[in-house]
Amino acid sequence: MQAMVFAAGLGTRLKPLTDTMPKAMVSVGGRPLLWRVLMGLRDAGVGRVVVNVHHFSGQITRYLADNDNFGMDIRISDETDRLLDTGGGLKKAAPLFCGDAPILIHNVDIMSNVQLASFYASAAGPDATLLVSERQTKRYLLFSADMRLVGWTNIETGEVRSPYPGLDPRSCRMYAFSGIHVFSPRLFPLMQPFPDKFGIIDFYLRACAQADIRGCLMPRLRLLDVGKLDTLAAAEEFVAGAGGGAGAAPVG
Repeated sequence: MQAMVFAAGLGTRLKPLTDTMPKAMVSVGGRPLLWRVLMGLRDAGVGRVVVNVHHFSGQITRYLADNDNFGMDIRISDETDRLLDTGGGLKKAAPLFCGDAPILIHNVDIMSNVQLASFYASAAGPDATLLVSERQTKRYLLFSADMRLVGWTNIETGEVRSPYPGLDPRSCRMYAFSGIHVFSPRLFPLMQPFPDKFGIIDFYLRACAQADIRGCLMPRLRLLDVGKLDTLAAAEEFVAGAGGGAGAAPVG
């Protein structure tokens, strides 16, 4: 297994904490968010991990070096000069992955009870598999009856984005994206026309008419986006409820 952790974001919603540190180093339960994601990946059996860095990048690289990469094969994709967003970050990191094994991608600020090894195994086959939830939001991914990605909508504004003209969101299954997904290197050639900086969801929405991009809805999913100051208390409770470990109990 190989993985990528998106850790390059500015963390603006976590200010003033991120005025002096990257979001990845914000502490929850006495451990940085990055540690929690890495331990979940290590427990899942991931061999190589690519971590992209930008904001206070030196703090992340020193932390990993000081801890001998926690015994993992960790490669750094350096975006110090320019933040490339999630899609551009993945495209830049492409040479750091090994072979054609699918890549498990995890946002650094997401905590969940997902059993990552099971999710990775279940994602074998499609070109990409996006873990989704029934979380209430304004922005939803749209899927066909067989959970193939067909578009995106903002239910507040009525905006629809899809490669399928005239797509009616009411005819689709609507789910929120979790920030955890599995990406096949088979998709890298489709990224070549994209600019250096772009979002991964923008890519998926353009590629879904050509590639097999699926959604995966897991039962009893607990998911927490630790992206804002007012979620830190909930994150502490989340960790306490999991016994203080890297994550929570497995889904299943």
